[in-house]
Amino acid sequence: QVQLVESGGGLVQPGGSLRLSCAASVSIFSINAMGWYRQAPGKQRELVATFTSGSSTNYADSVKGRFTISRDNAKNTVYLQMNSPKPEDTAVYYCHCRRFRGLDEYDYWGQGTQVTVSS
Repeated sequence: QVQLVESGGGLVQPGGSLRLSCAASVSIFSINAMGWYRQAPGKQRELVATFTSGSSTNYADSVKGRFTISRDNAKNTVYLQMNSPKPEDTAVYYCHCRRFRGLDEYDYWGQGTQVTVSS
């Protein structure tokens, strides 16, 4: 079992910056993929940014060049730096991770943190 605890959400002005944090209850080295998704009202949950195998990263086209995912292995924490956010980035942001155990894969989600981009 993996617990993910998010923090850092809130209200941010367009063009400002905000950093989200996600702390895992296990070593990041035991996790196969970890990153961020978001869900806006009335929309499906979508990928924002994630670490895949090794240190490879994957970003949604809509956030490339504005958002950066990073991690601190010693703290088992992944971050999402949100620069120049736009009103359309308003959503609940969820931390996600996936672990493989043999032939099985397990997905874990954080409780979500609200990000509102508004002036």
